[in-house]
Amino acid sequence: MNAVAKIRGGALLARAFKEKGVDHVFTLAGGFCNPALEGFMECQMPVINCPHEQVSGHLADGHARITRKPAVCLVGPEGFANAVPAMLEAWGERSPVIFVTGSSTLKRQGAGGFKEIDDVAIAAPLCKYSAQIVDGTRISEFVDRAWTAATTGYPGPVHLALPVDIMFSSFEEDAGRAERPFDRSDRPLPRAWPDPSRLAEVLDLVKASERPVMIGGHGVWWSGSEAKLGVAGTRLKMPVFNVPYHTKMLGEDCDAYMGLADFHQYHPSRPAIHEADLVLMVGCRLDNQMNFGNPPFIPPETKLICVNGSHEELEYNIGADIQLLSDPGAFLEALAGVSETWTDWLELQRRRRSDWVSEWSDHIAAETAEDTAQGRQMHPLQLALDVQAGMTDGDWLVFDGGNTHFWNEIATNIAAARGRTLGGILHPGNYSLLGVGVPFALAAKNTHPDKTVVLVTGDGAFLSGGLSIETCFQENIPIVVVVDNNGGLDCISQQQERLFKNQQHFATDFRDIPFHSMFEGLGGYGELVERREQFGPALQRAIASGKTACVNVKCRGVISPIVAATSDKRDKASIE
Repeated sequence: MNAVAKIRGGALLARAFKEKGVDHVFTLAGGFCNPALEGFMECQMPVINCPHEQVSGHLADGHARITRKPAVCLVGPEGFANAVPAMLEAWGERSPVIFVTGSSTLKRQGAGGFKEIDDVAIAAPLCKYSAQIVDGTRISEFVDRAWTAATTGYPGPVHLALPVDIMFSSFEEDAGRAERPFDRSDRPLPRAWPDPSRLAEVLDLVKASERPVMIGGHGVWWSGSEAKLGVAGTRLKMPVFNVPYHTKMLGEDCDAYMGLADFHQYHPSRPAIHEADLVLMVGCRLDNQMNFGNPPFIPPETKLICVNGSHEELEYNIGADIQLLSDPGAFLEALAGVSETWTDWLELQRRRRSDWVSEWSDHIAAETAEDTAQGRQMHPLQLALDVQAGMTDGDWLVFDGGNTHFWNEIATNIAAARGRTLGGILHPGNYSLLGVGVPFALAAKNTHPDKTVVLVTGDGAFLSGGLSIETCFQENIPIVVVVDNNGGLDCISQQQERLFKNQQHFATDFRDIPFHSMFEGLGGYGELVERREQFGPALQRAIASGKTACVNVKCRGVISPIVAATSDKRDKASIE
C-alpha cells in the first residue's frame, strides 16, 4: 500500500494563498512561521523579509493599494503586536491585507503558553474578519473565508491565527478539499446593481439640479471605477472632487477633475460645495473629513446623495438625504447616459482653480525671493514643487508626515495644473499614521520597477519608520528619499505655539540628524542641501545614482493651512 503524502500545516497555508493568486508575502521571519515560509519557498512565492513587523504590514498595505488585490503579512505572536499599527492604517483605507499570525500552541491555550496572546480579539476591531484556525484540515477553508471577507462588499484587512502546533503538524495534501467550494481560486467579485426605481429617482434629481458636484471616494478606487468616474464627469461637464484619502483617482487629463474636497488644502472646493444645490458622493463615507455630511461643510439646503456598493458603507452614510445601493461602476455608467450638461458651472470651477494656482504660485515666488534675500532656509511648499519639477511623467510620488504631507498635497494640485502627470501617489490615510512613507515607496518601486519613486518625508515621519529603508538595500529596490528637515515635529510645535499660554512649544525638537550620512553608511547615496539652488542638481544626482538615496534638505517650518485651521478656535475643523 502506497503511503499517503503529507505536508505541514504551514505548507497547506502557503498553497492556499498560491491558489488564490497571492504574488507577495511580507514578513519578519520567525520560528513560529517557519513551516509557512518553507511552503512559500516551495511555491516559489516572493517573500520580502523586513526589519520590523510594522514595516511588513505597511509594505503589504502599500502593495494592496497599488494592485487592488490582497497581499499577505505573516508575523509571529509577539510580532503581531508590532503589526497592529499597520492593521490600523489598512483599516482606515479599507486595504485588503491578510494578516496571518503564527500563534501560540492550541494544545495549551489559556494556560500561559509560550508567547501566548489573544491576537484574534485584538485584531477584531481593526478587521473585517478575525479568526483562529483550530483544525488543520480546514486551513484552505479559512483562507477562502478570509479572502472573501477582505475583497467583497466594502473591502478591508482580515486576520487569521494559525497555532504553532497546527503550523508544524502534518496533514494530507488535499486536506479539507472534499467539500465545496472545490475550486478555491480567486473568483469574480459579486457586485450590487441598483434598484431601477431608486436609480431613476436619483438620476431625476441630478437632471433637475442647476449646480451639481460629484465627490469620489474609496469605493470608486476599490471597485476599479475611476475611469468611469472621469467619463461621467467629462460628458456631463460636472465638477469632480476627490476625498483626501490615499490616492488621487483622476489625473489632469480629465477636464472635470478639480482637486481635493478639502477646504484647507484646496480652497476652491469651498465655494463649489457651498454653492452646489446637489452633492453626489460616490463610494464615500460621511466621516470626519466630510464633517459627517453636516454644515458648515455641506449646507442644510443642499441635496446630499450617497451611492455605495455595500450595506456596510451605507451604514456610515445615514445622514444622506438619499442613499443608493449600487456598485460605483454601474451607477457611473448610468449617470454618464444623462443628456444634461453643466458647462458654465464647470468653467466657473476651472477659473477658480486657475486663480488658486496663480495665487499660490505668486505667494511662493515671493516667499522664495525673501528666503534668498535673507539667507533663510527653503519653504516646504517650494521644496515640494521642486521635487515634482525634477520628476518625470509616470514617476511615483509618496509623501509622509504632518505639515510635509499637507504642503505636498497643495503642491501636487499646483504641479498637476502646470502639466505634471504622475504615475501614482501614496500617503498616509485617514489616521495620519507616521512612518508609512518608506514602505509605501518601496511597494511602489516593487510594483513599478521601471519608474523612479520619490518619497518626501518629514524628519519626524522618517524617524517613525525609517529603519525600513534597510529592506530597500536588502531587496535591491532603490528609492529616492527627500527629507523635509525642519529639526522637529513642526506640525505639533505650531499647534502648541497657538494653544499654549506662553506661546512656546515643548518636547518636539530634534537634534541635527545627518540623514544623508545614514544612507551612505548603509551603502546608498546621500547629499545635504542647505540652499534652494543646490536641490535640483542634488535630486538629479540621487536619481542617477541608481541607489537608494537621500537628499537631506534643511527647510524652515511654515504652518500649513490645515494645521492653522485645526488649531484656530474660530474655525471649526474636522479634528473636532
